[in-house]
Amino acid sequence: MALVIPVILCGGSGTRLWPLSRSGFPKQFLVLSGDGSSQSLFQQAVERIQTVASSEIRLGPTLVVTGEDHRFLVLDQLREMKSGSKSLDATLLLEPIGRNTAPALSMAAFCAQQLSKDQDPILVITPADQTIQNQAAFTKALQDCIRTVESTSQSIAILGITPTAPETGYGYIQRSGEKDQSNAYVVARFVEKPDSATAKTYLADGTYLWNSGMFVLKASTWLAALKVFRADIADASNTAWLSKSEDHSGGYGFIRPGKEEFKAIPSESIDYAVIEKCPGSPFPIKMVELDAGWNDLGAWDAVWQVGKQDASGNVTSGDTLLSNSQNSLVHASSRLVTAVGVENLIIVETADAVLVADRNNSQDVKNIVSQLETQKREEKNLHRKVARPWGWYDSVDEGERFKVKRIQVKPGASLSLQMHHHRAEHWIVVKGVAEITNGDQVITLTENQSTYIPQGQTHRLANPGNEPLEIIEVQSGSYLGEDDIVRFEDTYGRS
Repeated sequence: MALVIPVILCGGSGTRLWPLSRSGFPKQFLVLSGDGSSQSLFQQAVERIQTVASSEIRLGPTLVVTGEDHRFLVLDQLREMKSGSKSLDATLLLEPIGRNTAPALSMAAFCAQQLSKDQDPILVITPADQTIQNQAAFTKALQDCIRTVESTSQSIAILGITPTAPETGYGYIQRSGEKDQSNAYVVARFVEKPDSATAKTYLADGTYLWNSGMFVLKASTWLAALKVFRADIADASNTAWLSKSEDHSGGYGFIRPGKEEFKAIPSESIDYAVIEKCPGSPFPIKMVELDAGWNDLGAWDAVWQVGKQDASGNVTSGDTLLSNSQNSLVHASSRLVTAVGVENLIIVETADAVLVADRNNSQDVKNIVSQLETQKREEKNLHRKVARPWGWYDSVDEGERFKVKRIQVKPGASLSLQMHHHRAEHWIVVKGVAEITNGDQVITLTENQSTYIPQGQTHRLANPGNEPLEIIEVQSGSYLGEDDIVRFEDTYGRS
């Protein structure tokens, strides 16, 4: 029986889906598929691979490769994905810095070998930000890939997407010959993202498919191929892995490669490092065709394409009203959004930003994000409502020398023991029970009670109850930035 370990590549910031996607809460954690699902793209990716298990395929623990900054978002969403009363078996590989996908897969291959001991597991690798409409077709195609890899030594199988248009935003795979007993074709070559004229010739040719970025191989095959094609990445990845640290919390494993050693790994994608060099090499590469309503949601136009369109071709979300408008996407997050007499527009509203774009130019949203970065504006990184490992806060108002926040703390969670140099804080409990450390005192407050934290006072907010705690915090002082925090004790490993 084949041992299969899912690998979810959960990096990236999704800049083309700003303002909903931000570096602090990127697109893979958003609910964007438009099919009525309440699951994020990440959760859908994890769940999709679980369906490949069969009498011939045993599924091992899921490996999630993500950044250290996103570990609590991953954990929260994994905890929502219980199978009955049982949590999903998963290990998190936490990168200290983004080094592209080749080092990420190397960490996953080392980890899979460690977890499976004497077996050479088959890895099923998928990005965390794609959608699939036909789950049955996807499952069958993946099982065909697994059979291909199991039957041919050092082989790699990739999913090629049946093209529906002369798309210039994807790389292409050219197949050759007829498919074998596992429904796999030999890959003739990989080609870069084409211009419009070339894409039209690919579509007419019939032998070119979109590169999905999803593929299947044995852990040993990846490490061997990397050693042949990019020995520098292989050696540096091995060094980072050997200097790793491990811990467990809440039923999940955490593995952190050596920080400085990981930073020294050359940054490269899986495709450039290995996959595109495999045709004609000792590492035979096959392709299984997938026709299952695939989309990688790379820009707002793709979200419109997969969304549920009304009779006028509009896709709406949230509190919206449209009149005499066609073929547009309107997303409202925090207030009523209306549109009159518009066509082919993207309109996305959040509590602190609004995007209006021509649908045909939705790829260029990244240019706005670049300007935000140049101007060092916080809207690039965080929403007004910010997720934290203990809950969230929402900055509802601010002015000269004051800021007002709503803060929610999960049951049993607490903020760090901390102090601020430049501000005082007033706390009002509006829901639940608060345990408050204020200097040498520890007090308990309930609904409609309040307290005052003087500037420079050591303090902590905790929720000892079984229900969420919500407070209103009013900050006052000469500087109200989030970096004015001195932490003395922190459950979450922050400094």
